[in-house]
Amino acid sequence: MMGRIQKTEQAIYIVDDDPAVRDALGVVFELEGYAVTGYESGDAFLEAAKTHPPACVFLDVHMPGRSGLDILKALNADHYPAPIFIISGQGDIPMAVTAIKYGAFDFIEKPFDAELIVNRVREALDAQARRAAGEHKGDVVTHDFPGRELLTPREIEVLGQITAGASNKEAGRHLGISPRTIEVHRARIMEKLGARNAADLVRIVLTGEHG
Repeated sequence: MMGRIQKTEQAIYIVDDDPAVRDALGVVFELEGYAVTGYESGDAFLEAAKTHPPACVFLDVHMPGRSGLDILKALNADHYPAPIFIISGQGDIPMAVTAIKYGAFDFIEKPFDAELIVNRVREALDAQARRAAGEHKGDVVTHDFPGRELLTPREIEVLGQITAGASNKEAGRHLGISPRTIEVHRARIMEKLGARNAADLVRIVLTGEHG
């Protein structure tokens, strides 16, 4: 397993003003064969991220200068090629939810569980590889429906899972994100499309009509 990862030399960027967090995450991923680079400020990270996109990013919400949300906006995170995980404490969940709206791929809570984080990154990168290979295309809603233009590319993917009848857990596993992040996307999609419940959402997508 480590040999397979080492051959690819996949890069992970860790953006956090706390050196202890950078060091801890760096050790975890270097042991798994990833190439890790740490940044203590958003500006230093942005300069590198725009010219050399990594395989994956960990981004702290609370930093001096530009916040994690500012960084997501500057990167146009919804269309950034690498999944961006927001680092959040338990009290930062509302902030993490906001970050998802700004294009963060998922969020990781402190304190960290090393095995869980590595697995989450593997799942995210596997999902990205399937996406690049076009394997998600069969799950994405391709036809027009009222409000489609309001949805982000990831919300379209989540909507495809919902209309296929997938549970939050199944959808998360398929797309490489946590069930709680699927819930965030589901709520956002329903709000944008004016759906009252999942059945209403399916009806809008399939028939273009509200119940």
